[in-house]
Amino acid sequence: MSAFGAGSRRDLEIHRYPLLVYVLVPLAALVLQAWLPRVAGRYAWFDFPLVITVYFALCRRSPIQGTLMGASMGLFEDALTHHAIGVNGIAKSVVGFLAASVGVRIDVDNYIIRVALNFALTLLSGVIYLFVSRFLLGLDLERQWLTQLLVATGNSVIALVLFPLLDRLQIRD
Repeated sequence: MSAFGAGSRRDLEIHRYPLLVYVLVPLAALVLQAWLPRVAGRYAWFDFPLVITVYFALCRRSPIQGTLMGASMGLFEDALTHHAIGVNGIAKSVVGFLAASVGVRIDVDNYIIRVALNFALTLLSGVIYLFVSRFLLGLDLERQWLTQLLVATGNSVIALVLFPLLDRLQIRD
């Protein structure tokens, strides 16, 4: 048996949630992401759709579902904000795929591991977003690397609070 987790994919617990959770939680994350930056202005150092994408991808442990969740959350976020359509979709679909792939390989039921993964995947999402925006679209963004670190820290704080709350909504067998 592996020291990092379960011996086979079948040994891993795949978390299940009611359908209403799959609809309302991402919808609430998208609404908060569109509304809170208008209130907080330039101090909006969080990305709720990314945190939700990482959570559900880690818990479901399916790279296909993680990719689709990330793509849909990113596209809806782009549609609700001033970003170019598809840039967040690309970044979040890569993050969703990687989060689900990591969820298959290691046991991510530990909160510290999930928060650390959330931090690292937020940084990766920021790098992908900046790369696509700058080199593929030719946009000159004012985002700095310090801002990306603050966003990753903000997402980690949100994950510390939100992940245990979402764990309580699981369907128990």
